[in-house]
Amino acid sequence: MAESTAAYRHPRVDARVRVGRYLFVSGLARLVTGVYLRLRVEGRERLPPGPVIYCFSHLNWTDPLILMSGLPLRPRLYFFGPKERDMRLGFRNRVMAWAGTTIPYMPGNDDMLDAARRVRSVLTTGGALAIAGEGRIHAGESELLPLEEGPAYFALRFGVPIVPVAINGTSWLKFGRRVSLRIGDPIPASGRPSREAIAALTASTWTALHDLVAGHPDYPPPGPFGRWLTEHFNDWPEGSRPRVGG
Repeated sequence: MAESTAAYRHPRVDARVRVGRYLFVSGLARLVTGVYLRLRVEGRERLPPGPVIYCFSHLNWTDPLILMSGLPLRPRLYFFGPKERDMRLGFRNRVMAWAGTTIPYMPGNDDMLDAARRVRSVLTTGGALAIAGEGRIHAGESELLPLEEGPAYFALRFGVPIVPVAINGTSWLKFGRRVSLRIGDPIPASGRPSREAIAALTASTWTALHDLVAGHPDYPPPGPFGRWLTEHFNDWPEGSRPRVGG
């Protein structure tokens, strides 16, 4: 257990270095996104001040880059996940660990207690936490899988609102494609994180997020490079891309 927990921890670095790394990665994300895609952000005026939990729909491995490109630099953005035992494995994990933007966890593991402490630290210091509420990627632009209870639990436990954020256009990464980031109205969270309260807040969040993605058309696969770029880092639980609607 001790070895697993140690693998989770980001290296201890000076606070100014952490901020510099975050700004560098955010700037790089904006540059890469701006070169390859056309990002449109809707509803930015709905963002509340202070700490917040973003619950976003998840179509592709690039979605965190889209969020970093479209959301404000402040409050500082952190991501809950991925579900990895060792963040030193894999290029993406090493970059995220180096930037200090993630709170990795292992479901059912005692390290979840450490993850909860990290979430509290992020929110109580005014940060923003982004969670892929479905817990995995999916293929359909207008589809939304059932949400896990994590966003609602954290929102109720720490008394911060949930903001639904829909990402559309990343199911296939085609050069010059319009990608939209739709921000919904904040959903307040108050009271104890009881089973009933978590279920009700999760249902409200699903409805709000589903309304944001509903009706968006699916795209045909792009050329060879676009298909390679789309699927190279995608992690499909089924082993390969499922049929849309399947």
